[in-house]
Amino acid sequence: MMMLESVAKTLLSKDKILILTHRSPDGDTIGSGYALAMALRKLGKNVKVDCTDPFPEKYSYFTDKLEKLEFDEEFVVSVDIADTKLLGEKLSDYADKIDLCIDHHGSNTKYAKEYYVEASAAAAAQVIAKLIRLMNVEFDKDIANAIYTGITTDTGCFRYTNVTAETHRIAADMIDCGAESGMINRLMFETKSRSRLEIERRVMDSIQFYLDGRCAIAYATIDMMKESGAVDNDMEGVSSLPRQIEGVMAGITLREKNNGKFKVSVRTTDELDASAICANFGGGGHKAAAGCMITGTLNEAIEQIIEVVRQALEGK
Repeated sequence: MMMLESVAKTLLSKDKILILTHRSPDGDTIGSGYALAMALRKLGKNVKVDCTDPFPEKYSYFTDKLEKLEFDEEFVVSVDIADTKLLGEKLSDYADKIDLCIDHHGSNTKYAKEYYVEASAAAAAQVIAKLIRLMNVEFDKDIANAIYTGITTDTGCFRYTNVTAETHRIAADMIDCGAESGMINRLMFETKSRSRLEIERRVMDSIQFYLDGRCAIAYATIDMMKESGAVDNDMEGVSSLPRQIEGVMAGITLREKNNGKFKVSVRTTDELDASAICANFGGGGHKAAAGCMITGTLNEAIEQIIEVVRQALEGK
């Protein structure tokens, strides 16, 4: 693994850089990608950011600040991507062409030619902020907004256990540099579209309890998505709902996909390891938050994940 100083030197020596973000993009991958791109642009480099899925409009307060450029990339960087499976269909051709991976997932598969993974970081944006400093780029309001967005969204507004003093210090530095923390937190956590409210209501109605109430499982089927008018972006943050219930140690959310599979999001308390649970199905992530895919019907997927959670509870 590279040192972060070496990552900075490498990027300083490159041009025509393509930054890849993961499918169903969240605030951390978008904030990390755009912050790095804006910083490199300030150094006079040609940089662009891409994703399999469209970036949600709610992030336009910083994504609109980056002028779109067209060029043939000579160096490919991925941010906040633990596995090439997360690239999605549109970017799948880059799976074996990524020159540098910058990530914070301990489950990273080390797929890139070079990589820097800081598993102790609460968000990839936390790593990007330190990287930008090492490149001696001055933070402006737009970069600060992107970094702050990545940190606050990936930490649930600083509520998760992987938040450290450094996380708070970097966030505070971004506010000093102009990050609009109040606006960002209100937009990310207190503002919902009608379709988001409708799918959230349906997901809450689906919750069932297992294993003496220590496991709560919710789901969103394709039909539920259609009925509510929700799209992928409306699901951001919904996976945290089951875990918020008193007494629940493992909160599971299953999202039906078109290929006979379910995307599974696992959120756990300190007693359990969400990443270890998801590893049973070829997934991964963090100790408190991880994901995987399970093939089968809804009932089959629920039965499979319950059995793994049961084993985790028995072995804790």
